[in-house]
Amino acid sequence: MKSFAALLLLPFLLSAPAIAEENGVRAFALCRACHSLDPAERGLPGPNLAGLIGRTVAADPEFDYSPALRKARDEGLRWDATRLEAFLADPAAMFPGLWMSIRGIEDAAERQALVRFLADPSSR
Repeated sequence: MKSFAALLLLPFLLSAPAIAEENGVRAFALCRACHSLDPAERGLPGPNLAGLIGRTVAADPEFDYSPALRKARDEGLRWDATRLEAFLADPAAMFPGLWMSIRGIEDAAERQALVRFLADPSSR
């Protein structure tokens, strides 16, 4: 009986990564108005997000960051999954004075999908 139940769940278990990836792509669609993941794409209202995880906050030399983000850069803060998820939950709370119009992503699953998407270049 356990084997039968496992067989019934198999399609759902196998498709979970694909669904998570799809959710990340969908979540990034809102970001796409201002940001790009293509390292060559410049001149958008927001900084380029290619290679964001592991990068120092406000590290894109071609972008004019808010004083709040420049302060974070000067303090040596780096983007990791935990910091990015907290930022996406409430950007203005993390960096008061931020020049970004998004309020945050309330849905935790959507935030996590976006973080995974941004962290994994192979998902694009």
